[in-house]
Amino acid sequence: MSFRLPALALVAALLTPHAAGAADEALPSLPQLEKAARARVQAQSRVDLSRQVAWPTEPELKLYGPDVPNVVRAMGVVPEAVRPMADMVRAVLFEGSVATSTRAAMGLRVAQILRSPYLAAHMVRVIAASPEEPAWRPVFRDGNGTSLSARQRLALAYAESLTRDVHGVTDEQFTNVGAHFTDSEIVELTIVTAFFNHMARLAEAARLPVEPWAFERPSVPLPHVVEDKGAPRIGLISDAEMAATAAAAAAAKDPAAQKGGLGLGIANSMRAMFRAPGLALPWRALGTALREHEEVGRDVKLQVSLAVSTMNGCRYCVRHQVLGLRRIGVDPARLVALQKDDTALTPRERTAVLFARQVTGDPTRVSDADWAALTTEFGPRGAVEVLLQTCTFAFMNRFTDNLKLPSEDEAVKVYQETYGTPKKEEE
Repeated sequence: MSFRLPALALVAALLTPHAAGAADEALPSLPQLEKAARARVQAQSRVDLSRQVAWPTEPELKLYGPDVPNVVRAMGVVPEAVRPMADMVRAVLFEGSVATSTRAAMGLRVAQILRSPYLAAHMVRVIAASPEEPAWRPVFRDGNGTSLSARQRLALAYAESLTRDVHGVTDEQFTNVGAHFTDSEIVELTIVTAFFNHMARLAEAARLPVEPWAFERPSVPLPHVVEDKGAPRIGLISDAEMAATAAAAAAAKDPAAQKGGLGLGIANSMRAMFRAPGLALPWRALGTALREHEEVGRDVKLQVSLAVSTMNGCRYCVRHQVLGLRRIGVDPARLVALQKDDTALTPRERTAVLFARQVTGDPTRVSDADWAALTTEFGPRGAVEVLLQTCTFAFMNRFTDNLKLPSEDEAVKVYQETYGTPKKEEE
């Protein structure tokens, strides 16, 4: 059976929404996404893709694509981020114990919800080449999902709920997921979903063209991941987790390594993420590269991430951004004023924040005029930095508040000093 992109129509039943309230939303059909993907081959990218970018030689990346995908090529304007982005693309599909085909199906779910033909084309290609193709065949052929395991069904539902709403995964749903996945695997599922939200927003806001080879089935099968059927009832910490945590603990004591940070040592977000070090480390490297080589000021970036986190209702990340803004000297009265409207923003900050809100709400509705305004203010590289900051917090909001991570004492203290202590504040 061929899994070329024209077969997208056959998975419509798989992607029938089942999150609360989703039935009221008019989602694009997969044939519509296919048509849009083919039309995007000739699209004019808003980001310069002409720079020479090296595609790393890891076998998985060569299997993912014969040439540099445009989502990595777009990093050419921020060259320090090229390799970390390539590593993250590899890790989100191939690192860990959840099967690659399951991850790709999660990505396809995200692509439908966010209306991303770019992400859809790539995920269909991955599923088509995976050794797990027989398990998916009935679903792709006639919409019959009875061949899916409980893990596969739960992973798809998890990706959908978390994409639709930062707080969309209910306690009952999370309990069901926990009955079939270890803690480390739940972190994997969360990072995978969060990164595909990042990737879809980046691709659509930048209007990345779909590569012609994305419609071709890879000539070599993708690696097979054997999912452990006899997993223990508690997750065992791995050597990689111990090594990553030890390295982070050492770095937390190094002032140079903490440059530009919040002064929290190892934040709780990273403590959770290190349960899946194969994904956490490339994500951390990507963030470090963007932070250490940024051209856009830290003040603007923190206002962007505060706006995104506020829009998504992410308690954990809002507190971190307030802490960061206070650390660089922003007046608490200004932060209080920003709770009412944007008048306390500088024109430069306002340009970035308005763009970030558009990408957060619906990246497909970013217009050429929106991009032109951003580029006029920040230049080509600065515009990409603002977009990446926005996408980063589409990721972080979904990771932290979905997992109900507690805020660090210092973040809570500074937040309360800024806004006052409510009578009853949820942790």
